[in-house]
Amino acid sequence: MRLTHRSALIVAPPQELWEPIQAIRRRYDRQVRRWMPHINLLYPFLPEESFPQVEPRLAAAVSQLSPFELALEGPRVFHHGGGRATVWLEPVPGSALKALYERLRASFPECDHVERFAAGYTPHLSVGQARGGRALQEVLRAVRAMGRPLRFRVDRVHWIARGEPPDDRFRVRLTVALAS
Repeated sequence: MRLTHRSALIVAPPQELWEPIQAIRRRYDRQVRRWMPHINLLYPFLPEESFPQVEPRLAAAVSQLSPFELALEGPRVFHHGGGRATVWLEPVPGSALKALYERLRASFPECDHVERFAAGYTPHLSVGQARGGRALQEVLRAVRAMGRPLRFRVDRVHWIARGEPPDDRFRVRLTVALAS
């Protein structure tokens, strides 16, 4: 089955934690309108028309995984060359998300996009992009001003999808709970 950039499996912080993240993203993240605050697990993912096949696979994949606590720490930076960078928050402990990712990858082997990167899967929540040192320092200062790490419980995985412009905002299509 073909993969699409209009669909993803994610973990998202609860909405009551979004505002400090969104305040930064509104200023520095060109994707703030399209994406909610999230941590990608599998992206690109399967298209919406594959829902009947995906739902049972996803439920089986997470049924044996227990909920866990995360803290979003940072800022951290991906440097892309040419003075471009992405600023992100690091989910800690990363090992819990990596275990979830590995379980999902085993259930969806066609979603091998991340294996093409030298570093493999790096759990992260992007908060902005910058071009040049001065712009990067501005974003880093804004993230540091958030203060202490945001903490939340991961107890579900969301399948999100978007349409074509102008309706190209990701929306939750399916939520599957981890074992409790």
